[in-house]
This record gives sequence, C-alpha cells and structure tokens, in this order.
Amino acid sequence: MKQEIDAYNNVLELVGQTPIIKLNRIANDFQGEFYAKFEAFNPGHSTKDRIALYIIEQAEKKGILKPGDTIVETTSGNTGFSIAMVSIIKGYECILAVSSKSSKDKIDMLRAMGAKVYVCPAHVSADDPRSYYQVARRIHEETKGSVYINQYFNELNIDAHYTSTGPEIWKQTNGQLTHFIACSGTGGTISGTARFLKEQNPNIKVIGVDAYGSVLKKYHETGELDKDEIYPYRIEGLGKNLIPTATDFDVIDKFVKVTDEESAHTAREVSKTEGLFVGYTSGAVMQAIKQLAADGEFDENSKVVMIFPDHGSRYMSKIYSDEWMRDQGFFDSVNIEEEIQIEYVK
Repeated sequence: MKQEIDAYNNVLELVGQTPIIKLNRIANDFQGEFYAKFEAFNPGHSTKDRIALYIIEQAEKKGILKPGDTIVETTSGNTGFSIAMVSIIKGYECILAVSSKSSKDKIDMLRAMGAKVYVCPAHVSADDPRSYYQVARRIHEETKGSVYINQYFNELNIDAHYTSTGPEIWKQTNGQLTHFIACSGTGGTISGTARFLKEQNPNIKVIGVDAYGSVLKKYHETGELDKDEIYPYRIEGLGKNLIPTATDFDVIDKFVKVTDEESAHTAREVSKTEGLFVGYTSGAVMQAIKQLAADGEFDENSKVVMIFPDHGSRYMSKIYSDEWMRDQGFFDSVNIEEEIQIEYVK
C-alpha cells in the first residue's frame, strides 16, 4: 500500500506550539529557574502569527471576510507580516499602516510579502490624521470590501492567546510556573495568556514590561492616562501613548519599565550567551527580569516563564547594527563597542 507523504498542507498549520527553552548563562546568578517561550519558532517568526490567523479565521466564520476582500491593519511590523502571510494563503489583499519607528528590515519584509505599506510618523498623537491608527481607519473607510483588524481594540486579540499561548505554557510547565512576564504593547499576549493561567492558578504572578515614554504602567497604578508621561522612545511593539482595550489590566499584577539602551544591550547579550537570536522586545523582557531579580522578586522556588516575541533578524539595521547603536549613544564606558570580528582574506 502506498504511504502518504508526511507534510503540512500550508505554512499556517505551523502557527503555535512553540517551545519553552531554559535560560542558563544569562540567568546563572538569579535565584530560581527561567524559561523563554520562543515565539520566533512560529512560521512568521513572531507571536503575532497567533492573532493574525485567529482573528482572520473568526472573521471568515462570521461571514465578515469574503474571497477577494482586503485586510487593513495598524502595525509596528510583526502583526503586519503575519497578516500578509495569512492573506497570501487565503487569497486576500493586504494594506498596512506602519509606524516610522519600525525597522527598515520589517518594512522591507512587509513589501516582500506583497503588502501595500503606508509609513506614518511615529511621534504624533494617536488622534493626529497622520498617525498610523488614523491612516488605517481612513484606508478602511475608503476601500470597498475591506476589513480593519484593529488589534489594539479587538477582544479577539486577547482570545487568541487565551486559547493557545496560555494553555501551551500551562501544559509545558506542568502547571509549575510561579511567574509569567511579558512585554505589553497592544496587551493581547500578556492579557490572554495571563487570563488563562490565573484561571488555573490565581497565585501565578503576572508582570508586564513597559517602556519609558509610555503610559501603561502609570495607568495600571492610578487609572489615569497621564499625557506628561509620553515622549519618544525607540523600542518597537512595546508600550503605548493610548490605552488599548485589548489590555486586561485586572490580570496583570504590576508593571516594570525598561530603557531603550539597556534593552538593546540585553538583547545582544541573550544572543551571545544563550544562542537565541532575539528581537528588541525580547531584550526588554530579559532586562525586566534582571531588574526584578536585583529587587528580590524571585527565590529558589521561582519558576519564571517569559515571552520572547520575535526574531533578531528583524533588527539588523537597529540593535544589531553597531552604527545604529553608536548613533543612539548606546556605547559608553559601561557598554563598550566591541572590536569588529571580521577579517577579509585577499
């Protein structure tokens, strides 16, 4: 009898079921055990594959999306790539409004995936007609047969992680984790995952990572959006200058803020100590772990799971570029620029 070829039908069947990986050298001096949920193992190399596939398939089930329609979205890059990938397989057009803060690598990748890209100024208010929120909304209104994903204000963003990331982590750790730590941008990843985990064990401590220049930490603590907190920062996909309804603040115990500079160097450190080539937000979450460890957050019984959201290849022109790091003033007496380890043989 002829056996069938063992193959996936398409790339979308690879979304989810990413591994957790124990961190060793970088966490050697901390009390407890530390594990990274390495989302770069998704086919689109980021955690955003989960929400892109989930939200689009939910829209199909409800009859909102039909063959030949156009999907419009606001993105710092990763969600856009995931939507473009899903659109290719399912036969949709894809139009993306992208923040100018996104790396050139991300923008080039979106174009390579067939998306039409509008690059919008990053440092304008959310209600400015030039902001990527407003540009996406305008494109949606002007494009017949379009659907606006609107990840920042879409409850399905949370549901995608409640039904996938949370159960995966619970099963992979056999329910033993004591802490769950993740960066918060739209808030879908941390909210959906935490909501599931806290239903299994309400004692699991959930800690969000925020950026200096973002309003999330203070809003969590006071319930007020303080516009004086807002100023430009460099980390992509972390923090916000508005309050996304896709963030469930009730399941987050506290927030920690990290700097652009320390997060960039910590991402490079993860790559060189653990062999995991991680992105900027992965550096941010690892930097938060360092700060929490220094403050005595963990003990010998702690089992900490963190989300590493994407792959370092999307930041070659940023944190992995010595020229960019130099231009930001990120090399100093503490973080010294390394000698170039390339030799050309003639």
